[in-house]
Amino acid sequence: MILSFTALVFAAILIYASCEFFVNGVEWCGRKTGMAENAVGTVLAAFGTALPESIVTLVAVAFGHGPGAKQIGIGAALGGPLVLSTLAYAVVGWTMVATRRRRASAALAVNRARLSRDQGWFLLIFVCKITLGLVAFTIKPWLGFAFLGAYALYVWGEINHRDDREQESLGPLKIRPHNADPGLAWALLQTAVALAVIFFASELFVEQIEIVAPVLGVPPALSALLLSPVATELPETMNAIIWVRQGKERLALANISGAMMIQATVPSALGLFFTPWLFGPGLITAGVITTLSILGLLVLLRRNALTAPRLSLFGLLYVVFVVTLLIIRR
Repeated sequence: MILSFTALVFAAILIYASCEFFVNGVEWCGRKTGMAENAVGTVLAAFGTALPESIVTLVAVAFGHGPGAKQIGIGAALGGPLVLSTLAYAVVGWTMVATRRRRASAALAVNRARLSRDQGWFLLIFVCKITLGLVAFTIKPWLGFAFLGAYALYVWGEINHRDDREQESLGPLKIRPHNADPGLAWALLQTAVALAVIFFASELFVEQIEIVAPVLGVPPALSALLLSPVATELPETMNAIIWVRQGKERLALANISGAMMIQATVPSALGLFFTPWLFGPGLITAGVITTLSILGLLVLLRRNALTAPRLSLFGLLYVVFVVTLLIIRR
């Protein structure tokens, strides 16, 4: 057990260190390809860091044996958006407060219209996703293609959007620290290697949680819905911390928003293709809490009242989810 806890800490440290290289590399990739700054977070970074949980869902629903594996896959598909909309957003707020990036009463310097639009689209897709989990009908698996199409349209819109803001300066590429203008190949190499290490470390983190959870008295079903999503969303959370420390709150929030769009579409499509996609009380609770979190975020954005302390309070919704789930499971 001591070895498992040691491996857990080691994996978390490795994820953070790798994310430093990933964030730096993906920013240079975006710069060299002429991609808008916001799309770097919503598309490039989000796609890379969302791979672990998407693969967890794919393996569970497509290659898992028995209904237990299918439920783990569905739990991952619902748990990802829950963690991102509560804990990940809260971490951004906590980090901003801890680093004193701005006055507590000051609204966050983000593109409110754009973030509201992205989260509004997420909420619409997510509500459709939850609704499908409450009903059964013959053609439901075919609707998975609609979710994939929705994500394709989102990516197309992000890539083709042009940001009028002046590009921020970048630190040197970490593997070419003395080169002021490294080539795209070097940026791609650093990003790919960092992503591979993030994937390995995330898998190690999830494995150790599965070992530690029973010792802590957490049943496997609860572990799949509570602990595994927290582990697989670590890359997005670490990216957010790094960007906030650099004063790039826009990229931090864009990364979370983009990852949520992936979680609302790609794992949902996989679940529709390979499972009955029917939800029990725990999954419905996760859907309700996620919906409340996004509604709260949209209200604050519309009123220009989204501050770091208020964003940090979103973590309380995850606590509400945990308590509710434990009451349901008793």
